[in-house]
Order: sequence, then C-alpha cells, then structure tokens
Amino acid sequence: MSTPNHTLTLNDGKEMPLVGHGLWKIPNEKVADHVYNAIKAGYRLFDSACDYGNEVEAGQGVARAIKDGLVKREDLFIVSKLWNTFHERERVEPICRKQLKDFGLEYFDLYIMHFPIALKYVDPEVRYPPAWFHDGITPTDIQLSNATIRETWEAMESLVDTGLVRSLGISNFNCCAILDLLRYARIRPATLQIEHHPYLVQQPLVDFATKEGITITAYSSFGPQGYVEMDLEHAVKTPHLFQNPVVNEVAKAHGKTAPQVLLRWATQQGIAVIPKSDTLPMLLDNLNAKGFDLTGEEIKKISALNRNLRFNNPLVVCNIPFICCWLVLIWRSISDVYLFLTEKLFMTSLYLDLNWN
Repeated sequence: MSTPNHTLTLNDGKEMPLVGHGLWKIPNEKVADHVYNAIKAGYRLFDSACDYGNEVEAGQGVARAIKDGLVKREDLFIVSKLWNTFHERERVEPICRKQLKDFGLEYFDLYIMHFPIALKYVDPEVRYPPAWFHDGITPTDIQLSNATIRETWEAMESLVDTGLVRSLGISNFNCCAILDLLRYARIRPATLQIEHHPYLVQQPLVDFATKEGITITAYSSFGPQGYVEMDLEHAVKTPHLFQNPVVNEVAKAHGKTAPQVLLRWATQQGIAVIPKSDTLPMLLDNLNAKGFDLTGEEIKKISALNRNLRFNNPLVVCNIPFICCWLVLIWRSISDVYLFLTEKLFMTSLYLDLNWN
C-alpha cells in the first residue's frame, strides 16, 4: 500500500509525515508485529522514546519490514526522545547511541528532549528505562539534576554534528522555556511535541511556536481516551470525545468517524499527529487524516470545547506527592521569573504563557 503524500517541511528543510504512529503503552510482546503491520498499512513515522521501554521490539519490526522489501530506511521517519535522567552533557551521546543500538539504526530522523526537567542520573545497567523515581519504587524519591537546558541542548546539537541525529525537537515546553532555548540554540528546535486535543487547545503556545517556525506535533489527540486505561481519575470522569455531540455532528456531516474528525481538526491546522491504533481498520482510518476538509466554522466549534484540561501531568499520572510537586513547580517558577526579567519579548500577552502550556 502506498503512503499518502502528506508531509510538513521542518525549519531545517527536512520533510516529516503529517500523520505518524505513537508507540507509547504498546506492550513489548506486540510492538514488533504492530510496527511491521503499520508500515505495511502505509505508516512511515514512528514516535518512540527511551521511557516507553519498547525500542528493541520496535526496531525488530522496522528491520523485518526493510528485510521484506516493504520500505527502505530512508523511507521512514523514526523519532525518539532523551529521558530526564540523561540531561548531563556527558550522558547525552552514550544514551542516544544505546537507543540507536536498541532500534538497530544508524541515526534518528528526530531526537526530542522529552521534558524540560533534569533528574539525577540512573545507570542503564541498574534500571532501564529509569522512569521518574530515582530508586524506581518510591514516589517521594524525586532527585533533580543540576544540568541546565542549555547544557543538554548543546550536547544534543553535537548529535547532529556527528550524524547520529538529523533533526532536534522539544516536548512539553512552555513559551518561557522555548524563549530561553532560542537565545542560545545554534540549531533551532524543528518540532514541539505537546498534549493537544479539543479539551486542551493551547492556542497561545501553538501560535507562538508557529511564529517561531517550530512545527507542532500533537500527542493524546483523543483526549482522555489513552488515560482511562491508566485509571486516571479525571480522565475517567471526563466525557469521551468520541461521544461528544459536536464531534459526532461534524463526523456525520462528512461521513467520517469521530477519531478521523479529531485528527483532521489538528492536521488541517498544520499540526502533525501520532495516534496509536490497535486494529488494522483503525490504522487505515487514522492514516487518512487529510482525506477531507472541515469548514472553518466546524474547526471553531471543536476548538470551543477547550477546557484547559491536561491529562499528561507527570505529577498526577505518577502519583508524585504534594511536596515533590512543589519541588518541580518551584524550579519552574524560578526559571520563569528569570526569563521574565531578562527577555523583553515578554511584553506581549503571547509570550506571557506561564502555565504548563
């Protein structure tokens, strides 16, 4: 099956597929077949991460697809992410090389800083992936590293210089952190990956990144759907977007499914999507996220569902206690105050997005 020719041009000239496949929470024993079948269905972008713990198996699926002649390596766009415990300058290249070895690749098309939070180093020989808690068990054991975003980013830039990575990106950054990064970045971030769905539109952040030439990639495009299975309380209590009357009204008008409408709502605004699909029909439906157009009024109606409701908050998902929440929030607040005092661009409301946007 041929891949739909829908790509976005990044600020470094590279072409990135508009629709990809996310690998978060896919069981290890299913990942290889899942990736292989997705490639067979036409997917070319796969979004992975150290923290997902399934890169070995994902690489096996890629290798089988290449061996069977379904694709060549250059046809694929493989994304991975740097985890928080490897932010020190000397840790970045070794962990990137490990991830490449796990995947069986010579380079990543895009390598992303997963969070603007540095945690104390955990040796992969001790535990991999390291997760959030330093000892791997105790929710109170959150140990921060002194590594700065600048130190980490400069080490990531070296990955491009050595050919291990083609493009660099960031994830879960707000406007403040991006502005700080842009002051010293030799290589500008090509993408910003954020939680983005009709319950969390984040329009000021999207507008700011777009103005700076940074392509947005949306994760959790279906809102609470992926978090209900984690028994996250506010996800369980939130009305499902697949059953939302507005979304279903639009879907009926176009003869499409609710998931297709949610994805098209993003892609029509130039935002890439990386949904996870569990069945072949879902794989095909999600891939066809640019096969129809919504009206401007329909996009506005869906955007009006915004509740500023975030589901991927590690402080909640990981059940980090109140005291640890404050440690991270204080760290971010100090950074935000510093940026406010040193950056003149904060004079406009667009740049004053001080939340977790």
